[in-house]
Amino acid sequence: MPVQSIQNSKIWQRYDHVTRLRHYAGWVASTIVVLICWQFISGATRWHFVLDAPEQLASFAGRMFPPEWAYMSQLWWPLWDTLNIATLGTLLGLILAFPISFLAARNTTPHFLIRSVALLIIVVSRSVNSLIWALLLVAILGPGLLAGIIAIALRSIGFIGKLFYESIEETSREPVEAIVATGASPFQVLSYSILPQVMPSFAGVSIFRWDINIREATVIGLVGAGGIGLNLNATVNALRWDQAGMIFIVIFGLVLMSEAVSAQVRKAII
Repeated sequence: MPVQSIQNSKIWQRYDHVTRLRHYAGWVASTIVVLICWQFISGATRWHFVLDAPEQLASFAGRMFPPEWAYMSQLWWPLWDTLNIATLGTLLGLILAFPISFLAARNTTPHFLIRSVALLIIVVSRSVNSLIWALLLVAILGPGLLAGIIAIALRSIGFIGKLFYESIEETSREPVEAIVATGASPFQVLSYSILPQVMPSFAGVSIFRWDINIREATVIGLVGAGGIGLNLNATVNALRWDQAGMIFIVIFGLVLMSEAVSAQVRKAII
């Protein structure tokens, strides 16, 4: 090949010079932010406690195991309460999130102001953790299962509503236009063109949320919202670590069961 042709040939580069400089500047800025945050964390951390953590962990494990297997006879009812909190809370959240999702989707909302209110409800629900909802509801309604069920439902509205209204907005326009061309009413368009497209997604999201709520239902009892968390809080306060170890084993088994059930249901639906 001639020398002039080799000199005139262009070398492929993924980014131009300006873009590479921007990437380098972004990496430098990120590194500086991480170092500054580490300075704050390091200054607020008592490192002698951190260094003592392995010894403390071994001490806790020694007090928890072997667990008190006889304590299992007292955990069946709290375990049943935990399942009820998760299931009923998920069901209530589904009932409330279903219409809110259609009001929040651009292609199904009747007015942009209504959409704004629906989106606000979803954002508020997702912004507050289930434990915080339970803490507030226990103060309002008193301790018990009702506070736990409503707390799980309030948290589920935002999760289910966001994923579901995004699925509604991603539906294909062709079936909708075909139904509209036949002179169908808005309700018929919703029932026969949009719902069939989003129901598999809605079912999958619902099962996934129930799986998450099983985990959260085991925690909200720590603030008095019912379930096995009440027993965990009582055993820890009484320093009965062998009973606490038994509760941890039960919670682990419950989570494994919910994973298996949700996986099988999603496989059957989707």
